[in-house]
Amino acid sequence: MDLINFLFPKECLECKDTGRYICSNCVQKVRVGGLVEIGNLKVYSVWKYEGVIRKAIISLKYKFATEIAEELTVNISNYLPLKSKSYILAPIPMHWHKKNIRGFNQTEIIGEKLAKIMDWKYIPNLLLKKSKSLPQVGLKSEVRRENLSGVFEINSEIKISKTSKILLFDDVLTTGSTIVEATKVLKSSGFNNIIGLTIAR
Repeated sequence: MDLINFLFPKECLECKDTGRYICSNCVQKVRVGGLVEIGNLKVYSVWKYEGVIRKAIISLKYKFATEIAEELTVNISNYLPLKSKSYILAPIPMHWHKKNIRGFNQTEIIGEKLAKIMDWKYIPNLLLKKSKSLPQVGLKSEVRRENLSGVFEINSEIKISKTSKILLFDDVLTTGSTIVEATKVLKSSGFNNIIGLTIAR
């Protein structure tokens, strides 16, 4: 054990047991998110947005911590039923201005780690967010859709087969407005084999 862990031992974000930020007992208590269909898009969420998973996502979203990201990614890979190696993982992008202010996009970082574990191809900039939008938290579903209309565009510099299996990756699924809008852009560019993947919903 190094000095930092000795002086400041890791505690589970939920039960406060020492050793890990996300302990196995607390993960097992979180319900499976499962598969839902929004419009014509199938979206798989690993968990419900509750318990230790909710606390881990909040910790990452507003104060990125590398070790929490590592533990969360390993847990995602253990609970994920998508085992095929033929997927391309593309994270939902963040506008460059917001990313510069925050200093990171947690979806990109976890997506890259997950793709490496699962042996998937990772393309972080398949989609670009060309304009800023209001924060989605607290907005009604109709307002969310209007808020995101036209904010994404395909990156014309990325050349991949239109038959590629795309996993659109985001952290939390609420109304589905974000992932559906991103899917529309991909489909308008000729991609039709798309599945949504989120950590929780």
